[in-house]
Amino acid sequence: MSRKDEIREFLITRRAGVTPTEVGLPAGEDRRVPGLRREEVAVLAGVSTDYYTKLERGKLRTASASVLTAIADALRLDDVERIHLFDLFRGPGAVPKPLAAGNTGVAMQESVQRVLDGMSVPAIVYGVTQDILGSNLLGQAMFAPLLDAERPNMARFIFLDSRAPDFYDNWDLACSLTAAMLRYEAGRDPLNEELTVLIGELSTRSPQFRSHWAESDVHEHRSGRKIFHHPAVGAIEAAYDVLELPGEHGISITTYSVDPNTPSAEKLSLLSSWAASISIDTDLGGSSPDTAALVAEEDRWTDT
Repeated sequence: MSRKDEIREFLITRRAGVTPTEVGLPAGEDRRVPGLRREEVAVLAGVSTDYYTKLERGKLRTASASVLTAIADALRLDDVERIHLFDLFRGPGAVPKPLAAGNTGVAMQESVQRVLDGMSVPAIVYGVTQDILGSNLLGQAMFAPLLDAERPNMARFIFLDSRAPDFYDNWDLACSLTAAMLRYEAGRDPLNEELTVLIGELSTRSPQFRSHWAESDVHEHRSGRKIFHHPAVGAIEAAYDVLELPGEHGISITTYSVDPNTPSAEKLSLLSSWAASISIDTDLGGSSPDTAALVAEEDRWTDT
């Protein structure tokens, strides 16, 4: 998709999600479009309708920071959406953002692996194209279904692997957030060829991806909670936190922790005990649990 089309779809979908009453305008009758009209956004942003129309249609290559801020306010954009809007109009008048590095040629430093190995919770490292670059032992045990691929990739697993709907308690939400994360990264680094190839592959092979991509949502993964249905120990509810690595643009560590004295804590403890007995070297720089062997332990753990 061209940058012009990206701008058009993003702004159209954002103004469609804001009602006149939310911004103090009369609702009126005979409205032909959902949400706000172009002229209403223009009034709220303090620009002419003609200017906003050209901007929405991608006919303006740049826009000033003050104009983009006014439009973001008018459309009630959140922090991530604001960053994405500025990225789409990155130029002399816009606030520059650091480009996110692609995964091609990226190797995780040994020091990062030592940090992972010192963590007592599951942890994985991934890049902007969602290739898994590393993990600790407990992270590999927790994400065993995903990590058994030759080149583990979170997005490909979520959209293309038949096990994903069972692994994620809310698979549709996982799909939605992943598509929004990829759109956000594409806005930050539109020349990332590897990211473009991934988006094209998912668009071709996954109807779920095409559906969520058409929503033009953007999302930056920071923190939250997820429920995973592990093939051996069952449901694990975990809080996740994304830790950016200074000096390593586009590479992050995500940790997963559970509330103490809960069924999820018991299951993670069982998973930890099992993972500690595994010592198989992998290209990811840790030890990778054998999924089949892990599943074979399910009955014994269930009876514990």
